[in-house]
Amino acid sequence: MSRVYNFSAGPAVLPEEVLKEAAAEMLDYNGTGMSVMEMSHRSKAFEEIITTAEQDIRDLMNIPDNYRVLFLQGGASQQFAMIPMNLMKNRVADYIITGQWAKKAAKEAEKYGKVNRIASSEDKTFSYIPDCSDLPVSEDADYVYICENNTIYGTKFKELPNTKGKTLVADVSSCFLSEPVDVTKYGLIYGGVQKNIGPAGVVIVIIREDLITEDVLPGTPTMLTYKTHADAKSLYNTPPAYGIYICGKVFKWIKAMGGLEAMKERNEKKAKVLYDFLDQSKLFKGTVEKKDRSLMNVPFVTGDADLDAKFVKEAKAAGLENLKGHRTVGGMRASIYNAMPYEGVVALVDFMKKFEEENL
Repeated sequence: MSRVYNFSAGPAVLPEEVLKEAAAEMLDYNGTGMSVMEMSHRSKAFEEIITTAEQDIRDLMNIPDNYRVLFLQGGASQQFAMIPMNLMKNRVADYIITGQWAKKAAKEAEKYGKVNRIASSEDKTFSYIPDCSDLPVSEDADYVYICENNTIYGTKFKELPNTKGKTLVADVSSCFLSEPVDVTKYGLIYGGVQKNIGPAGVVIVIIREDLITEDVLPGTPTMLTYKTHADAKSLYNTPPAYGIYICGKVFKWIKAMGGLEAMKERNEKKAKVLYDFLDQSKLFKGTVEKKDRSLMNVPFVTGDADLDAKFVKEAKAAGLENLKGHRTVGGMRASIYNAMPYEGVVALVDFMKKFEEENL
């Protein structure tokens, strides 16, 4: 069977070159006579894999020396607790609510201190990003938290909020490495890799060194302390070794494609094909305010639930997989991450045109 175009929100499409390379090395990695899945995380071969992976993501994102890169487990959801446990010194934090994940993160943080929800777009089903140029940032807030790209709702912060000098913490799970980033604007950036970088099971945390301290909330487990992992170079315990190995291959692939500038250009080109069609379609319409549209996740609807279901079913039969939208939005969602080829988006739009002709 040939490969389908996989529009899943995550775990998601990976570059075919990377999968082929991993397949070729499955039984014998680099002359070791064993798979990366089988080797000790304390071995020379794996040390080289994780060191190279870290260097490559540093190169791609121009990560300054005073930031640490941690390869952790527990997914983005574990960071919802880890962040307040490590950073909530005053027991106060400000959260900007632009979707389910920011909402969940705020709820989790309430276990550790006072959470101020200083802006939200819930009034319109998270279909826009609120104006964050002059927010009521709390004077004693330890940090301001955002989810930068909202996977479910298809919105993206095009400008970072004015945190009035407070540390910015951002969940970038669904826009990780999709465009250039100024790391110095953040205190901590993190993301689950299963959307744009690798297989599920790894979360990458990029954290400024001054935020890594022993001064964490009482009762914080050893495993949930950033210092534990920073001091041990992400090898305190057995890491998700195979996942890190695949991430490293994806970093090399992005470098070969021309880095994050090239990725952004490629992603804009893909997104334009789909958004341009949605803007003139008589049947389909996008659900997000134009200025806040994500390059990665594109939700759209016909306005008729039965027709939406028919579309998803027929699309699947045509080799266009995982287009069903999230239950809170309904309709469809096409996730067009870095590894989705341009041809995949063109195939989707061609199918949508045909479906429109047949169902109007």
